[in-house]
Parts: sequence; C-alpha cells; structure tokens
Amino acid sequence: MKKISTLIFAFLFIVPAIFAQVDYISVKDYMAMLKTDKNLITINADKEKDYQTSHITGSILFSYKDTDKAGDIKGMLKDSKEMASLLGAAGISHTNTIVVYDGGTQKYSTRMYWILKYLGAPNVLLLHKDLDSWRQARVPLTAVATNLPATTFELNVNSCLLANIDLVKTAVDNPAIALIDVRTTAEFDGSDGKSNGHIPAAININFEDFLTTNGAFKTKEEITAITEKAGISSDKEVILYCQTSIRGAVSFFVFKNILEFEKVKLYDGAIEEWQVYNPLTK
Repeated sequence: MKKISTLIFAFLFIVPAIFAQVDYISVKDYMAMLKTDKNLITINADKEKDYQTSHITGSILFSYKDTDKAGDIKGMLKDSKEMASLLGAAGISHTNTIVVYDGGTQKYSTRMYWILKYLGAPNVLLLHKDLDSWRQARVPLTAVATNLPATTFELNVNSCLLANIDLVKTAVDNPAIALIDVRTTAEFDGSDGKSNGHIPAAININFEDFLTTNGAFKTKEEITAITEKAGISSDKEVILYCQTSIRGAVSFFVFKNILEFEKVKLYDGAIEEWQVYNPLTK
C-alpha cells in the first residue's frame, strides 16, 4: 500500500511537467496535425514578396507589415477592432487552431503570435522553425497563394499582455519590474551611431542570445542561465521592447512559453514611442 501511495505521489508531480502547456510545436507534430485537425489554419507572417516566393502549401499570408497603424510612431499595432475585421476578412476565426510561422527568424511569427493572443485567440501555436528539422520533414512548399472565405474574429482583448507607456514609466523606478531592451549592445548604449540609447533602468539582453545559429530556440536550461545572470527571476513582472517591438516579441515568447513566466508584457510603442515623449539614456 505504501508503495502504491508513493507511486501516486510521484505521478502527481511528474504529470504537470510532462503536460506543461507551451504554445510551440515541432514540424513533425505540425505535419501530423495537418492530417487530423480540420479546424487548423496556418499563417505565414512574412513579407508578401517572401510569401510569393515560397510558403507552406495551404498557408495563408497575413504579414506582420499589415498590422502596423498609420501615424508618426512606427510599428504600433492597429486598433483592436480594425485588427479583428482584417483577420476575419482573411478567413481567420478566433475558434480556429492557428499555427503561425515565418522564414526562420522567429521575429514575425512571434509578433503575430503576440497579436493573436492579445486579441483573444485561445489556440495559437508557433511552428518552431528549426531549419534542420524542416529539411528532414520535407515540408510541402509552393508559390501558389491560398485564400480563405471571410469569417468572424470575435475580440476578447487580453490587456495583461500589453505594456503601455504609462506602465513603462512606473517600471523605471520599480524593482519588481524587469524592463528588458532586446536590441544589440550597440543600439542599447548608442555606440552604433544611430541609436540615442535606451529607456532608463532597462537592462540589455539581445533577443538573438535566446536562439541557436540555425534560428531555433535554445533549451530552457541555456535560457535560464542567461536570465539568471541578468538577475531576472520568475517573481518579477517582465516588460520587453526593442525599436518597434518586433524583436521584442521573440523574447516575449521565450519568457512566456519556454521559461513559463506568468507576468510578461510587450511594450508595443517601444523606443519609437518613448523617445517622442521622454529622454533616453546611454
């Protein structure tokens, strides 16, 4: 009886680790989903010219470029109602299983992932673009565009995933918030001759530090070593940004899905918005 109780106790602790929810899938799992999930939609988040050259057969184009709001501040997300209208017109419903991918940088797919989760899509997966595994799996590619009939995308905005400029201002003097600039060191300190520096109190972790040389995410252990060295623990609220928060989305995905931090936000306005109203520091 004691042995059975011990096994049950161990099982209760092992199961959550095995079935921990993460929103990314391997290409092998994706190929299996294509055969079984009739509700699956695949989104290519690249630029139109790249989609026209080659994309996964059956995937639709919804470029990250089409999500930018017009105005003086570059790269900010369009109004949520406008985004819902655009997604519905493209044939994307909040009820779909949505898989997003890009050409391999993880930048545009993670940006689209963040947008969809912010707008309230419950089932969004990132297709992990490890180029070696893609070659082995022989993913079917085409240059022929796929178009879907229009549908409805119902909003359920998750404001917990977005940091606005007012929140970022409080982060400057709040040790409970880790404000992370994911650009290069030269951009962060202004030594590249183009950048004016960074938001005060921000620390610098280049988003590329989380990726291998072939564009795949590093292991949880490798990423944890990087964040712990920077003094970032899971009890902190994490706010990420770059120039326009495209690169910031890669790190958002890492903190949310690989490190599984609970409180993670993307500052959508990023440097582009901050420097209009506030000084940067070097």
